[in-house]
Amino acid sequence: MAKHKVTTTDAEIEAALETAKLHENEPVAQTVEHIQDLNLLIVRLSNHRRLVLPIEDVQGLGKATHEQIQNYELLGRGTGISFPDLDVDLYVPALIEGVYGNRRWMAHLGRKGGGAKTAAKRLASQANGARGGRPRKAVA
Repeated sequence: MAKHKVTTTDAEIEAALETAKLHENEPVAQTVEHIQDLNLLIVRLSNHRRLVLPIEDVQGLGKATHEQIQNYELLGRGTGISFPDLDVDLYVPALIEGVYGNRRWMAHLGRKGGGAKTAAKRLASQANGARGGRPRKAVA
């Protein structure tokens, strides 16, 4: 089987460097910590903020052990977090935006939240019903 040589041009390298410059001031991960008692993942960012994520909300980490989560690597100068024991890689800019997994995973989290039965949700539904319920969609 013949191997194909991939060549990167100087223009492609320059374009990639310019793109990287546009993102150089965005926050990246510096450390990752698992608070086992609370089942939380805490990502300390370069802008001195912290992301606090429930483990069960992060795709691939829900059933992981403390030891598996503590074994992480920062990739791409902190733009990625890899958990090699779990074969899970997280993209830090997506975590900052609230994206904790692929589309299917995020839809699952939405359904899980939408199906929750809480007192606050019940009261909001009653208040909405007292005003006549959900407005009807306009027919075009």
